[in-house]
Amino acid sequence: MTELVYKFTNDALFKMVFVKYPDLLKRLVAIILGISLESIGEFVITNPDISPEIMGDKFCRLDINMVVDGQRVDLEIQVRNEGDYAERSLYYWARDFSTALKEGDDYKKLPRTVIISILAFQQFPCEEFYSEYQILEVKRHTPLTDRLWMVYFELPKLPEIADADASDELKLWLTLFNAKTEEDLAKIESLGGSIMQQAIGAYRQVTATDEFKEIERLRSRARHNEASALRHAEEQKALSIAQKMIMRGRPVDEIAEDTGLTRAEVESLRAAD
Repeated sequence: MTELVYKFTNDALFKMVFVKYPDLLKRLVAIILGISLESIGEFVITNPDISPEIMGDKFCRLDINMVVDGQRVDLEIQVRNEGDYAERSLYYWARDFSTALKEGDDYKKLPRTVIISILAFQQFPCEEFYSEYQILEVKRHTPLTDRLWMVYFELPKLPEIADADASDELKLWLTLFNAKTEEDLAKIESLGGSIMQQAIGAYRQVTATDEFKEIERLRSRARHNEASALRHAEEQKALSIAQKMIMRGRPVDEIAEDTGLTRAEVESLRAAD
């Protein structure tokens, strides 16, 4: 098996592919929204740029914001489970929804706002890979409004590629996003025909560009800096705990075991006091 150097779960790659090949994005969004491709009149990516200035920021969010026939649609891929994605995605919806109203406009003009999240981790305790949320009355299950729509796809719950249905284009897209090896891409390409060939071709075009490689270098540096900062914070915490244990007269071996410091590091701290 030949592991992919870059996977579709790379947020910079995900965004660059769909910004540079908007016809593929339009097709994917039509499938997710359950509308025909031909019925879409207005389709605008409102945040196409990937600014190099923010690539070094660990908080940089590379989502794709669109206006689709008056609806606000936000598509993003999320790799790390930080335990707060349900709340975070709702915040994204609230921000997009609340900023859509122009001063003086009637509330009736607020657009339907859709957050589409493709997750590389399991979010919900169910077997289904697809979850959809709206605001419903608790007992009658009647909708309060159609303005809120939250859609989640959990990639780990997808069936194996060997079991993929060539007639189900949405599953093929999700399987592509979940691909981990060159062999996976070859299988998806053979199953999906011209559409998957175009998508995989776009993937190869983007990953070969100097623009993507520079963005990936900046993102890699940001991830490294974040890891270094976390490691430094953990080390400082361990040292602080060790100093308190030394003041309480705890044995060196016990301090080392409880803090993860070496015996030599604990001895050095004790000598410095």
